[in-house]
Amino acid sequence: MQNEQPFHIVLIEPEIPPNTGNIGRLCAATGTHLHLVGKLGFSLDDKHLKRAGLDYWPEVKLHRWDSLPEVQAQFPQARFWYTSKKASRSYTKADFKPGDFLVFGKETLGLPEELLAEEQDYALRIPIFSPAVRSLNLANSAAILLYEALRQNQRLD
Repeated sequence: MQNEQPFHIVLIEPEIPPNTGNIGRLCAATGTHLHLVGKLGFSLDDKHLKRAGLDYWPEVKLHRWDSLPEVQAQFPQARFWYTSKKASRSYTKADFKPGDFLVFGKETLGLPEELLAEEQDYALRIPIFSPAVRSLNLANSAAILLYEALRQNQRLD
């Protein structure tokens, strides 16, 4: 997997350090790049962030950005997939390719409605079957999408 183009997880203004720590650990385990965008709800020195990521932080390919357009400008040929519980397309219907970016919004608000409207062809949802549950945990959602992308690209053998 080292020579293949990596996947990328993008977190827009993450708020909860253990979620980002768990996603960092996921990225370290899979060779995925982690992009943190905008204002963080914590410091990168946060003990809860480090605790969730354990001692794997040196293995995380971490990138910091001020805005999503800045990331997109740096990777103009890349495809970006946007996650939302309001998207009509299930993540299982996406055709993930190496180098794709999986974009997640902040825990309390998700991604901006305008962005999702502009990118509806690339908006994905993870089905939730109970109306009592508003959303899945951010770290769980990232793992679900990333492992589907890895599965589709025969990277789980």
